[in-house]
Amino acid sequence: MTRKKQSLKFAVIGAGMVGTAIGFLLRKAGHDITAMADLSAAHLKRAQSYYTGAECFRHPAQAADHADCLLITTPDDRIGSVCAEIVVGSSVRGKKVFHMSGAGGLDLLEPAARAGASVASIHPLQSFSSIDSAIQNIPGSYFGVTAAKGVKKLSADIVRDLRGIPICISPEQKPLYHAAACMASNYLVSLMSVVESIYLSIGFADKDARKAYLPLVYGSLKNIEKQGCPRALTGPIARGDAGTIQKHINAMARHLPDYSSLYADMGMVAVKLARQKGTLSASQAKNIMELLKGVKNEHTK
Repeated sequence: MTRKKQSLKFAVIGAGMVGTAIGFLLRKAGHDITAMADLSAAHLKRAQSYYTGAECFRHPAQAADHADCLLITTPDDRIGSVCAEIVVGSSVRGKKVFHMSGAGGLDLLEPAARAGASVASIHPLQSFSSIDSAIQNIPGSYFGVTAAKGVKKLSADIVRDLRGIPICISPEQKPLYHAAACMASNYLVSLMSVVESIYLSIGFADKDARKAYLPLVYGSLKNIEKQGCPRALTGPIARGDAGTIQKHINAMARHLPDYSSLYADMGMVAVKLARQKGTLSASQAKNIMELLKGVKNEHTK
């Protein structure tokens, strides 16, 4: 049985990439974007090109007066102060106030809750490099939902209107939930920059380096999707090839010592995965772990 969709009036507070993309998708889902606020006139103008008809304001409280649902999509460090500004300048009693921080809890919206608003957080597990990519990638993504009593269903319904998949996250779980998200996205990018640096150090051109390693990355991701991490693990650690690991360690120490510790840390995780996979014996694991710990010990001297 499909639910009867309720058309809501939203004010988007913060017309950056996320706010603009979410506003576009909410409007596409049948909701009204009645107002938006941002300190940047350029951001407001850009957002208007994605959905026309919303009134533009520089002060968040002015935008809040024009909607029943307030979506605060500012940078995380400004959510609390923006919420306080809204409460001082506008009545939020009976309204719904949302933020989209991954790590921040409902305490960021405490001023609104004390003033009689229902508060929640909806955070998309997705990376945004542009508005257009966000619009394309948000549908189908999981959203961490942290909601006060009375607004849990509405929060999940809004996520579904965005064609996302809601998953409940408690306030206590949010920092770990977001740390994992950062590792899956930001640290993956960081890791690939290290891979690129290694290839550049042996003479690859930028373009060739990416062309060389990206098919390997895509293949690994497909294997993870189909089989899970332990079974997707391949390579010398999965095979118990300590000799190859020693060659890696020697080469890194000689040519790229700044990355030696990272290589060892990731190798220790790979040893645990290989044991789970069942391709690495206890004695092989102990031998490789000793090699990797030797790298760590060398760096702590």
